[in-house]
Amino acid sequence: MPAWLPVLKMALPYIASVASTAIPAFTQRGDSEKSLELITQQIGELQQAAAGNAESVKLLAEQMQQTVTAIEAGAEASQRALVRAQLLAGGALLVSLAALGLCLFLLVR
Repeated sequence: MPAWLPVLKMALPYIASVASTAIPAFTQRGDSEKSLELITQQIGELQQAAAGNAESVKLLAEQMQQTVTAIEAGAEASQRALVRAQLLAGGALLVSLAALGLCLFLLVR
């Protein structure tokens, strides 16, 4: 399983909220020309959307950092377990070779 798949699964709910914030329902224009109030209101909506976007991106970045940290910790634990297993297998090989040598020595003698 690719390492990025859990990260993607964890990030998908936040991506949806970022998208819904980034695509706000802006004030609809009528057939008449834009007035200063309408432009001011649209600028305010854009500023709110940008602020919400920044907050969502910050939250997503924090979650991604926690996920990466957890993945790195898991990788380190797996590496330590692998080294332990290799050492144990090497020790078992040495014991078995010693037993084989002892058996051959006893058979020849």
